[in-house]
Amino acid sequence: MKGGRAKKKTLKSCRIYQMLRKSAKKRHVPFHMPGHKIGKWDITELAYSDNLASPRGCIAQAEREIAKILGAYKSFILTDGSTSGVLSMLYAVKRLGVRKIALFERSHQSVWNGCNLMGITPLVYTQKEEKMPNPPTMSALKEVLGEILDAADALFITSPDYYGNVADLAEFRRYCDEKKKLLLIDGAHGGHLHFDRALYAGEYADMWVDGVHKSLPALTQGAVVSAREEKFADALLQGVATFRTTSPSYPIMASVEYAVKYPRNQRLERDVKTYISSQDRVYASKDWTKLCAFFGEYAFEAEAELIQKGIYPEFCDGNAVMFYLSPLTKARDFERLKKELKTLFAKYLYFVKEERKPTPTPLVLDKNAKTEWVEIEKSMGKTCAADCGLFPPCTPLIKRGERISEEKIGLLQKAANTYGLIEGKILVVSSTDVQRNEK
Repeated sequence: MKGGRAKKKTLKSCRIYQMLRKSAKKRHVPFHMPGHKIGKWDITELAYSDNLASPRGCIAQAEREIAKILGAYKSFILTDGSTSGVLSMLYAVKRLGVRKIALFERSHQSVWNGCNLMGITPLVYTQKEEKMPNPPTMSALKEVLGEILDAADALFITSPDYYGNVADLAEFRRYCDEKKKLLLIDGAHGGHLHFDRALYAGEYADMWVDGVHKSLPALTQGAVVSAREEKFADALLQGVATFRTTSPSYPIMASVEYAVKYPRNQRLERDVKTYISSQDRVYASKDWTKLCAFFGEYAFEAEAELIQKGIYPEFCDGNAVMFYLSPLTKARDFERLKKELKTLFAKYLYFVKEERKPTPTPLVLDKNAKTEWVEIEKSMGKTCAADCGLFPPCTPLIKRGERISEEKIGLLQKAANTYGLIEGKILVVSSTDVQRNEK
């Protein structure tokens, strides 16, 4: 089905959009929020608009239909992004008795914040530092954590990740069934994978989040969090009620429903997969929406040249430049990207460095340790006092308690966007407190 017809057919099936469309035709004198008073589409909870906090009308129907598509017992629309979904899941499992959770070091910042907020102890699989993250595996988790893994009440997996790595989720599901542990999946980057059930988080997880705005045609912050069974849905409802905004955007809600119902773009998906498989400098992941091009030490230069030509990648990590596609990516735009990459590949030679260094073991820091903000260029050798990294992907590049290296300082300085830093300064632990902790 061509784009125009697909869009019209999808819109006809969208309950929230149809409600807003009728609202826009009403005689409407707005003595309600929001304060701009100019948009009949951007409304608040009115007599006819239903209520996300306690849906009974079009929103309830939309959530039921979304759950059916995703294979969930219950799905909740989010207008606060996947972060609120991650926090809601962790809140829910804490209510279900989870005290310790096994997770991978490259988990999103929201996972670390959620564990800290909920008082859940993370049992961390510390990965080796390497140019390209590998998909998480159950065997690696067992090998690194050993007997400690038995103490975990749940596993938290990211799949796909920001590079398109898809975990062997069936392997994690079998382990959790055998050991009677809960399985949570951050599928924020994989909302489109519900078309391919073997790769989709909802086929395996007890609870999972889809950040549909990342890879489907939804407005920014549009997401869904879901539960596979009624007992999980009840706990997840309490989490959603705690972390979801009480002033949800109706346009974002409508776009979430539209995105989940949007048809698969098989032609584009096929063309992208064919291109990826033919390029030795493009990472061959299972997720076609993540195109990862390697430039090594010239990555930031390649990114800058693309931006000068009006092509904006998702992010650069100092080794690879990432391009995110979606079913609405235009064929002509993809053809232009391929042409520009061909030119850049010829200009910038790439040499793979096989050297791998173990990740520094973070120190155990006193919660009352004295900290200070210092210029990033003066921080080498100091101890980081708060997680920080590149934004995106918003996974810790330097963790709290880790010694700050020259290499990572360089990455933070070159990156266009970071988190955990303020005006070029990084939070470090005072030297006297570090010495006390090391004794």
